[in-house]
Amino acid sequence: MSVDFTPSEVNTTPIEDYAIIGDTETAALVSLRGSIDWLCLPRFDSSSCFTALLGTPDHGRWLLGPAEEATTTRAYREDSFILETIHETATGKVKVTDLMPVSDGRADVLRRVEGLEGTVTLEQEWVVRLNYGKVKPWVSHHPGHVQDEEVLVAIAGPDMLIFRGDRLPVGNEGRHRDLFDVSAGEALDFSMTWVPSYKPIPIPLDTDKRIASTLGRWNDWIGHCTYDGPHADVVRRSLLVLNLLTDSRRGGIVAAPTTSLPEDFGGERNWDYRYCWLRDASLGLESLLRAGYVDATIKWREWLVRALAGDPEDMQIMYTIDGGRELPERELDHLPGYADSRPVRVGNGAVDQKQTDVLGEVMIAFEHARAKGGYENEQSWAIQAALVNQLAEHWDEPDNGLWEIRGPLQHFTHSRVMVWAAFNAAISAVEKHGHPGDVERWREVRELVREEILTKGFNVQKNTFTQHYNTTEVDASLLLIPAVGFLPADDPRVIGTVRAIENDLMRGGFLLRYRTESGVDGLAGDEHPFLACSFWLVSAYAKIGELDKAEELFDRLCDLPNDVGLLAEEYDPEEMTQVGNYPQAFSHLTLIGAGYDLHEAQVAARGANV
Repeated sequence: MSVDFTPSEVNTTPIEDYAIIGDTETAALVSLRGSIDWLCLPRFDSSSCFTALLGTPDHGRWLLGPAEEATTTRAYREDSFILETIHETATGKVKVTDLMPVSDGRADVLRRVEGLEGTVTLEQEWVVRLNYGKVKPWVSHHPGHVQDEEVLVAIAGPDMLIFRGDRLPVGNEGRHRDLFDVSAGEALDFSMTWVPSYKPIPIPLDTDKRIASTLGRWNDWIGHCTYDGPHADVVRRSLLVLNLLTDSRRGGIVAAPTTSLPEDFGGERNWDYRYCWLRDASLGLESLLRAGYVDATIKWREWLVRALAGDPEDMQIMYTIDGGRELPERELDHLPGYADSRPVRVGNGAVDQKQTDVLGEVMIAFEHARAKGGYENEQSWAIQAALVNQLAEHWDEPDNGLWEIRGPLQHFTHSRVMVWAAFNAAISAVEKHGHPGDVERWREVRELVREEILTKGFNVQKNTFTQHYNTTEVDASLLLIPAVGFLPADDPRVIGTVRAIENDLMRGGFLLRYRTESGVDGLAGDEHPFLACSFWLVSAYAKIGELDKAEELFDRLCDLPNDVGLLAEEYDPEEMTQVGNYPQAFSHLTLIGAGYDLHEAQVAARGANV
């Protein structure tokens, strides 16, 4: 049974007020005030121990911020995810440094407070609620590893959290609170560590060494970036976000580290994105390859081979972070949801959907990796060939489409285009790279698919491709037709489709995915412009030679990331606020692609004018 909450209790902190810290296996959202309101441990798709993001402080948070009114600024240190927040009050100034150490095999959050000027009173509140805010753990004091050290230990079932600090907050009714002053020159360290509850309390970390090693890791990684086009700082941060959302141990790329941040505030369009969509991961890999990260294909390919291993008929559209197949969708009735948006969901029922486009994205990613010199082993190609042969048997069936439509199955034009792209990439693997395959059959099917799309997916009267074969509606995914090589960018049918999308899907200067009023998705409510679609439009403008439009739109889009460079799934141009799960890999990877497409078009235009 659901629990009633008053509106004042429900979290309405603007999504863009959150920054992210992470260790490339999980991530935490930190509010501008200094409250960690979301953290799943030890993995992206584990249950959360801090869930105030989707509820109230009683559902778990770790607040460390000023106790009085303050002016706050923040930034990441250099090209890292070490967050530095400066709070200035009437009496002084302090800096809070937050990070999750990377690549040390542990699950820790480190927080350091430093007095910069005067004296500031800080408030600390540590409220642990396991299993998505539902389970109150047993919290007790234990001796630490250092002489006279005392730690707080929270245990419930399989989970144990250890709190260390230069001061320990005092417990009362499951909340541990503390008020303390920090003066100029003073520094206090705090940490929280997750371990399985059957293991001993781990040793403390050296904060200075972990800050240095984590900073070095991030700076070294981004140092390999090849991008030198427009808005380079925004593109570089987007690449860093993709790397943060790539599980460094297992190789999967999660769509976002959050669940149920709504597409429509107060509505039901609330989904769990903490999983690995084959499509999103493939597109993310393409972005990393364009930026020079060829080695990024290795772990991803190994993850993909493990996930897809088995009968080709069993391929899913998404998997858990370790390649697991079970992610049943359920609703958490004890949570009010962000901005009173219910239901809060964990798991994702779309896992059972048929999305025929997915293999196209996977095959394109592998083809790009081959073209960049990425090594491909025999098993990897054998699985691809088996999947393509399976697609040849079922390509003409209706599906749920790219947007995971929960209405009736349709023959979506984008899905058919990506079927064509899958066969096209497979044929290239045989013809250019010498892999074995039934290339004659694949050519035959590729031509059948092409003819069907041009006959049934194009409306001659409106001079546009359509969302699916039984409608005159358009869909922003049709902007990808020239990107995958189905038609050249200067084809009148491509240009006509761009014009129709501009006319039908533009809202407040940004693109919707499709018109929800058509009823195609079977859901109530509306949604806001989907940021990936607007970045696709930048790419489309660049490819058809409309550079002024591409530059103007890219400039506006690059003004949307928050103060630390993060983007959600959607944007509300009326309220000027971010909407949906956050940060969203799809938004950041399409930003990267748009940057590259625009830069390449600018370079080509300059060359043509010489």
